[in-house]
Amino acid sequence: METKNIMIVGVGGQGSLLASKLLGRLLMEQGYDVKVSEVHGMSQRGGSVVTYVRYGDRVASPVIDRGEADFIVSFEVLEAARWLPFLKPGGQIVTSTQQIDPMPVVTGAMTYPEDLVAKMRATGAKVDALDCLSLAEKAGSTKAVNIVLMGRLSHYFDLPEEAWQKALSACVPARFLELNQKAFALGKNA
Repeated sequence: METKNIMIVGVGGQGSLLASKLLGRLLMEQGYDVKVSEVHGMSQRGGSVVTYVRYGDRVASPVIDRGEADFIVSFEVLEAARWLPFLKPGGQIVTSTQQIDPMPVVTGAMTYPEDLVAKMRATGAKVDALDCLSLAEKAGSTKAVNIVLMGRLSHYFDLPEEAWQKALSACVPARFLELNQKAFALGKNA
């Protein structure tokens, strides 16, 4: 199998590390060679962050270059637009419609761009945009946006539900498992 590439992008503190850990574990348990990068960016300052997950028969490097991402999973819509050049032709964006103002918007130096989902689609990108924040709240915690996104991403993989649930159980503390299972289901079935 040729190597597949997933970029997980967002703003620091949104849970991209757990999402990448979950994907890495899921794919390893399916027998793939998997490389997961560390989080790159200002994760503790609310800045832009990116994590790479690469899998296949044999993966040499954890890095994804421009035009190579099969999937971009985004916690925030501006981050999806920012990383769009990394999506390969025919690739898929799975994004939350949540908007988090970056510092230039907070300070008034810029305004948040409008209609980003439409603008990304206008480039020919396939965009699956979902209000993950509302679904996470419905599951019981705004911190579950990452797992709502993983549920949505599961639509694009031909892997059994049990495999996703097993990886979720292994990566989430037991006291939060039920909440995260609900968040996963809400994302998957949205």
